[in-house]
Amino acid sequence: MADTNGVELSSPTCFVGERDLHVDAARPSDVRDLNIAIIGAGMGGLGCALSLAKKGFKNINVYETASGLGFVGAGIQMAPNMVRILDRLGCWESIEKTATVVSGSSIRQGSTNEELARVPMPNIKELYGYPHTADHRSLLSDGMYQGCRKESAIKFHFATAMTEITSLEGQPTFRVQPRGSEPYTVKADLLLACDGIKSETRNAILKAAGAEGVEAETGQAAYRIMLKREDMEHDPEMKALIDSDEVVRWIGEKRHIIAYSVSDHSIYNLSTTQPDKNFAAAPSATYTTRGDKSVMMDVFGDFCPLVHRMLDLVPEGEVCEWRLRMHEALPTWTHGRAALLGDACHPTLPHLSQGSAMAIEDGAVVAEVLALAPDTKPETLARCLKVYELARKEWCTRLVELAAFSGRTLHLGEGKAKEERDRQFAEAKARGEGVVPDKWASPEVQKMIFSNDCVENIRRDFDELYKSLEGEVGVAA
Repeated sequence: MADTNGVELSSPTCFVGERDLHVDAARPSDVRDLNIAIIGAGMGGLGCALSLAKKGFKNINVYETASGLGFVGAGIQMAPNMVRILDRLGCWESIEKTATVVSGSSIRQGSTNEELARVPMPNIKELYGYPHTADHRSLLSDGMYQGCRKESAIKFHFATAMTEITSLEGQPTFRVQPRGSEPYTVKADLLLACDGIKSETRNAILKAAGAEGVEAETGQAAYRIMLKREDMEHDPEMKALIDSDEVVRWIGEKRHIIAYSVSDHSIYNLSTTQPDKNFAAAPSATYTTRGDKSVMMDVFGDFCPLVHRMLDLVPEGEVCEWRLRMHEALPTWTHGRAALLGDACHPTLPHLSQGSAMAIEDGAVVAEVLALAPDTKPETLARCLKVYELARKEWCTRLVELAAFSGRTLHLGEGKAKEERDRQFAEAKARGEGVVPDKWASPEVQKMIFSNDCVENIRRDFDELYKSLEGEVGVAA
């Protein structure tokens, strides 16, 4: 993979020695021949790679630290705005086979299991062209990965960690460390960073811009739990849950649990949110820790017996807790021919279930703006990446803020604000319409998000946004 000088030879635009001085002079004349490096093979990286390949780009290299994708993670909700893109990419048909089509939401008081509101969602496909579904996130990532494998333009470099951005001036250049092999240098015409909440590329882009990223303390952590059907079937209440197509949310002060069936109703997924005590006391670079089952049970000690019985099914030693992280809005997502996507630039709390959707949308928009590039000049490519930022930043920031607001509303303690929230829940339940304080279940918010077509939006807006950047400082490569 690498020569003795440590410079990768497999990429068509990576050169050794004297020729390295002439990379930009030898750049392709067709934008689709550009060498594109993607850091990270999560939802954003996979979606970005497949979107680029579907637009005709021929040289796409994806670098991923993990040795493979595997059956990891927990449940994920796939809303119509995400499914719309997956369908265009040709991978939705395989993904939807085991997915639960969500028929509604039941919001319940955690302490009593009393239903505060029920929001039916029977006609989501009719309204927005695609259903709202839920499944195991590994089935989503595998569906996109299999789609990528069908594209000869995409090459994966698993077990290969990006260790350093060495230059963002001119051609983006970075170092990678393959597991068990010698490190080497990669040069690319474009660098697209889908490297998540701990993004090293974000640090490099902000440093180049003379800025710093500021973490926004959430004070929240999460347990992610997967229960098997065979462990729930003996209990009529639990069996009714795993048989259901509804999403259930139990809420309490500073805590809640959201749950739904995945994998053809063979697994019941529970994701919790609770105050962050473990990580605040002992910060971890991995932002995950092995949890204690007794502590987990105590955290939800005042929740109803049904919740207790489900949590008690978690085997000893298999409790894991994640720290939920956010950042203040970044001053920029791009520098020259490098750009951030997904959690690298807009990490969000999970209370709208839109984190992966936004990352996949980012990749689709990046592919569109690059395909519309009028030429391959460095300044043109930088300008196109800035168009991507202009098209996405306000929208993503809005959803991030709305998710945080929804979490605060769900976690209210006793007082007038909680009384007003519960009044709104009761009114919505009685009338079958009205304000729903849980913004994930709000028909008004659903309409705003589910009808959003980011691809059609950028096709409509590209010329205007591109023209608006004429002569702008900060878009030169």
